[in-house]
Amino acid sequence: MQEKKMNDRTKTTVSAPVSCIVIPRAYAKSELSMKSFLSLLVVFASAGSVLAQAPASEPPILPRTTNILEAMIAAGPVMLLLFLLSVFSVMLIIVYFFTIRRGAIVTSGYMATADALLRKRDYLGLLAVSNRHGEAIARVVQKTLDFMTKNPAADFAQAREIAETEGTRVATNLNNRVTYLADIATIGPLVGLFGTVIGIIRSFGALGSELGPMRYVLLSKGISEALINTCGGLGIGITAMIFYAFFRGRAQRLVSDLESASTHIVALLSLQRSPRRERASALLEDEF
Repeated sequence: MQEKKMNDRTKTTVSAPVSCIVIPRAYAKSELSMKSFLSLLVVFASAGSVLAQAPASEPPILPRTTNILEAMIAAGPVMLLLFLLSVFSVMLIIVYFFTIRRGAIVTSGYMATADALLRKRDYLGLLAVSNRHGEAIARVVQKTLDFMTKNPAADFAQAREIAETEGTRVATNLNNRVTYLADIATIGPLVGLFGTVIGIIRSFGALGSELGPMRYVLLSKGISEALINTCGGLGIGITAMIFYAFFRGRAQRLVSDLESASTHIVALLSLQRSPRRERASALLEDEF
């Protein structure tokens, strides 16, 4: 009995450390399984949030414009009218730079030649010189001398009226040519506004459609078209107005120079014709 009790005690003493060793190991294994379970839950939750944020059907990505030419082409057919207006305005500006200048109206060389020939009373020579020159003052002198040579008995007041009429015609033609830029400056923004209205109409039409996320893409495209048309119309109008103001001031200065030169020519003609009348009146008095 004593041996049996001793064996039972040894068993309890031996089994006690074994149980102490087995229990912490099981606890560690359970802790590791809980950590792995929690990590799996975190992974599944993050994946679910990402899937929830992703749209069901992504809209197609439209090609973005990379330069001005592509933006103008994508802005609709109204940009074609604006492009034609811009080309026409550039052509007018280049032509005006070559035509609306002092050399096309009055030149010092022609005025010196006309002064010398008038003092010599060489009207036919001055008429030939005026036919070869292209200045505006040459056309005024040509019309005046042509009238005087074809009508020698005409009064000098009539010749003065011919010179003033031709000078007024040339000045009016010069001012009317400049007003084309003013017309473009008025028409350009209106055409741009027309394109703006078309773009806004398309934007609201896309916003009211049932296309889903695609309608926002069409809305932004319509707004972009409207803004590009507005920018194009304003650019053409501002540029044309700036050059209109520049050429209008130059035309007014050239008209003043033309009036001064015409007055000088008419004064020389009156001085050359008055002695002839005085001699004719003196001869008539001697005869009577």
